[in-house]
Amino acid sequence: MARRGKPKGRPISGWLILDKPKGMGSTDAVARVKRLYFAQKAGHAGTLDPLASGMLPIALGDATKTVPYVMDGEKIYRFTIRWGAETTTDDTEGPVTRSSDLVPSAAALAEVMTRYRGEISQVPPQYSAIKIDGERAYDLARGGEAVDIAARSVTVHRLDIVATPDERTTVFEATCGKGTYVRSLARDMGRDLGCFGHIIELRRLSVGSFPEEDMITFEELEAAADEGREEVDPDATEAGARPRVVRFDALDDYLLDAAAALGDLYEVNLSDDQSARVLSGNPVLLRGRDAPAFCEEAFAIGQGRLLAIGSIEQGSFHPRRVFGGR
Repeated sequence: MARRGKPKGRPISGWLILDKPKGMGSTDAVARVKRLYFAQKAGHAGTLDPLASGMLPIALGDATKTVPYVMDGEKIYRFTIRWGAETTTDDTEGPVTRSSDLVPSAAALAEVMTRYRGEISQVPPQYSAIKIDGERAYDLARGGEAVDIAARSVTVHRLDIVATPDERTTVFEATCGKGTYVRSLARDMGRDLGCFGHIIELRRLSVGSFPEEDMITFEELEAAADEGREEVDPDATEAGARPRVVRFDALDDYLLDAAAALGDLYEVNLSDDQSARVLSGNPVLLRGRDAPAFCEEAFAIGQGRLLAIGSIEQGSFHPRRVFGGR
């Protein structure tokens, strides 16, 4: 039996909160970050369309174990709807399928918005990553197939108008639960108003417990990478080739601890002795007057980092998922 080789890259762990530029896919963004950090493992929490910009949380190493907690978190979007046309993709990429000369009034907009707050039923866009019989909906749609996507319940916690550049353009901000498609909001509100509509700008401002201030641009990452590149004779390198990064301190300063994704969970602080036991997969008795007897989900911090996610039963923390660390 062939022996598995040593994983390539650094066993770095943490969250990088990328400000993804417009025109780049989420998978490409993750791959670029993974190369910059020379990381063994990377993944993202929530796809962001190429036409959208803004927050794309990227997990490196052990932090990928906390991705589900970010995926389940609320998201804030700022988006611009152009009234008067509906497209196949519900944004500017697809051709127009329906149009209208009707201009929505302020009163009509205020009324229709009330229908899209709270728990609503929503059909995802034809061009979405939803899987239909194992195939992505956008692949089927691009192949010319009619895609039948079932409606699903989603939650819109907040929906506000933040600007009205002109009578056919409205800028909204929304706080949404998991699985909400902003493009579907534009499509459905346009249909209800009778004027149709599609997204022309979309930016994600926050995801889960990560605020807008955490975002880092590729320009900032590249500048940090340049600080750590090896010094070589430019005449000895291939034309256009960049020296490799050998010092990662400046890049690593942008990483957040994996625990940053767990803001909604109960936090347990452990001593060094307790930390050693938890890292070995063993439960530890929690002491202190305020220590809970039971908690369905909690995380343990020790030695200055996230050690484990688990539960509290009869006053003891029981690790379910242990983190190797950075």
